[in-house]
Amino acid sequence: MSIGLNIKQRREAKRWTQAELAEKSGIVTQAMISRIEKGEDNAKIDTLRGIAAALGCSVVDLLTEADKKRKLPAGK
Repeated sequence: MSIGLNIKQRREAKRWTQAELAEKSGIVTQAMISRIEKGEDNAKIDTLRGIAAALGCSVVDLLTEADKKRKLPAGK
């Protein structure tokens, strides 16, 4: 799972629109949220910090959520 998909899932869990997340993050626009979620743009660390704060999680959570869900084959 990508960072963008992690952000989208967390945003949707809060029932926020992209515009609401952008407003709550205080540093990006709805268009930027859309590009990040689609994987069309890589967010800078300051952008990720703002998004993470708005979503009530850490930047590490946004980066590693996919790893937590991925199942590794036995013995690896």
